Amino acid sequence: MSVVLAPATLEEALSLLAEHPAALVMAGGTDLLVRLRGTTPGNAPPLLSLARVVELRGVVAEPSFLAIGAATPFSRIIADPLVGAHASLLAQAARTMGGPAIRNMATLGGNIATASPAGDSLPPLFLLDARVELASLTGRRGLPLAEFIRAPGRTDLRQGELIARILLPRTPPWDRECFAKIGRRRALAIAVACFAGLARLDQRGRIAEIRMAWGSVGPTVVRLAALEAELAGAPVHAATLTQVRRAVFHGVAPISDLRASAAYRRLVAANLATNFVEGLRG
Repeated sequence: MSVVLAPATLEEALSLLAEHPAALVMAGGTDLLVRLRGTTPGNAPPLLSLARVVELRGVVAEPSFLAIGAATPFSRIIADPLVGAHASLLAQAARTMGGPAIRNMATLGGNIATASPAGDSLPPLFLLDARVELASLTGRRGLPLAEFIRAPGRTDLRQGELIARILLPRTPPWDRECFAKIGRRRALAIAVACFAGLARLDQRGRIAEIRMAWGSVGPTVVRLAALEAELAGAPVHAATLTQVRRAVFHGVAPISDLRASAAYRRLVAANLATNFVEGLRG
């Protein structure tokens, strides 16, 4: 059984982390506790629980960005009116994550720190230009989420740091926001592939700006910058849909595993993107 450290403030949490550098940080624990099931009794590292650190929870609207505490559970993100108004794409993704019990425990910061290719919150956060604010005893630093996540299970989190907040720039509303997830069953599924899309249309109904991201089809979140640039100014017609399908099918780099083959993931990724673009007609 692990020793559990339970700080009440962020400063106390950072001090304990400095005193116990081998400690594993736990917010909701929905991923971490599963990984620790096979740990030999007596060899488990200390757990640093953030459950009592109020500073790491909640959503605050700043003049230019929305700040979400790293230990904010997904159930609170779903219900928060600020998220609904300024980052509804994230709320859409949060609704697909596990059942109510998991959403009450799992946190946004934990989903980021796990850095899983199948992390459902990551594609929306990439499209929303999320930044991660990291706290340590020496101060704070921030960097784009796309730079923070380096590889599956690997981040730029340094010794003695905690994820404190996730910052989302406040931008004009999008005409269309979509999150879609395909799993092996209808509920409580790890994604075979997931998709997030944002789009704005011009007065003629052409694509003014589009952003698309996929999870579970590469080592990290996949975006196709060249395709997004090519679609700016394009009409939504059959040739555009064909262009999207081909670019996505050849642009993603999935693997085969127990949940799905690489070929199936390519097909799903292309279909999700094509359906999103086709929906812009309406």
